[in-house]
Amino acid sequence: MMILIGASGQLGSAIVEEAADRNLPVLAPSHAELDLLDPTALRAYLEAHPSTVVFNCSAFHNVDQCEKTPEPAFAANALAVDVLAGLCAELGTACATVSTDYVFDGTLGRPYDERDAPNPLSAYGASKLAGELLVRRHGPNHFIFRTSGVYGKSGTSNKGYTFIERVLTQAERSESLRIVDDMTFSPSYAPHVARVMLDVIAARAYGTHHVAGSGATTWYAFAMQAFSASGLQPVVEPVSYAAFPSSVRRPLYSALDSVALPAAGLAPAPPWESGLEAFLEQRRLRRQVAGTL
Repeated sequence: MMILIGASGQLGSAIVEEAADRNLPVLAPSHAELDLLDPTALRAYLEAHPSTVVFNCSAFHNVDQCEKTPEPAFAANALAVDVLAGLCAELGTACATVSTDYVFDGTLGRPYDERDAPNPLSAYGASKLAGELLVRRHGPNHFIFRTSGVYGKSGTSNKGYTFIERVLTQAERSESLRIVDDMTFSPSYAPHVARVMLDVIAARAYGTHHVAGSGATTWYAFAMQAFSASGLQPVVEPVSYAAFPSSVRRPLYSALDSVALPAAGLAPAPPWESGLEAFLEQRRLRRQVAGTL
């Protein structure tokens, strides 16, 4: 059995659906049932529900808010993860947690693989890297999944709509848009990411894995492909990241590649274009169903 913490988010919900397709039993406590920041409650829950793996999909990932208030970011993304990994090691349970492309500084000029040295630019990236390091200190039976630009059929509680849903909605309203064209990443469709992550866990391929949509693109090119596939022709101005005032330093090239997945005999996620196609088809079907209710 797997315990999934953070099951209500876009990646967590995709993992629940993928696990159901595999007939994999999943216990997905709500935040009210299990607060990751409460070590006593966490211990009691894990002791009461023996499992083979605990998968942590929860995080403080509002990047701008992390920069303003790093203390709660480190509490959620590092210290709580450390406690979780320690309890898993004590109980003989594997620990899985999700990290980010923001652990890199974006200066490499090519997609990062698992061998590349992290160097986070932001409090968010630093807190996630700290979580990685703290997990590793509790022994080898762990999975650290770095991903990039995850999107799915729903937004998150503290970030709202995903980028692609937001810009599609704006385009459908005939609003003009300004989209960053000098930040390169690997758009990652949550169901595709969930599938690979569960493949890794099933294979017991412990360690750090980059799990993201294969390939790289800019936010502008990502949006333009979505518009074209949706028959939309909004007025879009490509702009630099510097055009949006922010206190956060984000990596300008944080696409991800993997050497760990092939080494374990596992396939990476499909190309990001395939993920976008699948997302748009699911979006069309959801809207079609909603229109008939």
